[in-house]
Amino acid sequence: MELQTVKQARAAFHERHASKYYSGPLHLATTVAISLLVASLSAMMLEKVSLLEWVTVPLTFLYANLSEYLGHRGPMHHKTRFLSEVFKRHSIEHHSFFTNEAATFDSSQDYKAVLFPPILLAFFLGCFAMPVGAILYNFVSPNVCFLFVLTAILYFLNYELLHFVYHMDPQSRAGRLPFMSRLRNHHINHHNKSLMTCYNFNITYPICDRIFGTIYDGKD
Repeated sequence: MELQTVKQARAAFHERHASKYYSGPLHLATTVAISLLVASLSAMMLEKVSLLEWVTVPLTFLYANLSEYLGHRGPMHHKTRFLSEVFKRHSIEHHSFFTNEAATFDSSQDYKAVLFPPILLAFFLGCFAMPVGAILYNFVSPNVCFLFVLTAILYFLNYELLHFVYHMDPQSRAGRLPFMSRLRNHHINHHNKSLMTCYNFNITYPICDRIFGTIYDGKD
């Protein structure tokens, strides 16, 4: 019964977001290409980075992990006035498209149910990474600015690729990577409708889930 419900949800999703020009592989390639371009340009701007400036990398990583957690636990799963579309796209569409019993892609057309639209990547860069980077550039140092942007964009790419692999066939080459099974199980447990509003909000590494006590490993 659940599989039939998922099948209907996927058909409805594709009907709502239909585009004869959509290409799943191109969507994935665009995400990777833009992210690596921004990362490369940021890396090229670094000059004689001091030991203290390198601390920007782990701090940005932890900040990104917290942002991922709070964004997922908050507006993605609790409807708010100004971010209702985020709630709709994630809680309603994504969690109907994929459940813990039906978590894998049927075809490359399904990629749009996981990957952020490229326009949102531009929005992320323009509204978050660039303004913070500008503040760091002017009030801390150029190196700290570019290390922040470099780490943030690579974290975003890491997020997208891990989330993508979680919804691939677990027996695929990427799905069989040594560390992938544990991370995938963490995320797929989140797709259990009885757990999704309470547990496993980190999509990459469950650091904040551990800190805030919202981790579920299926053992209880």
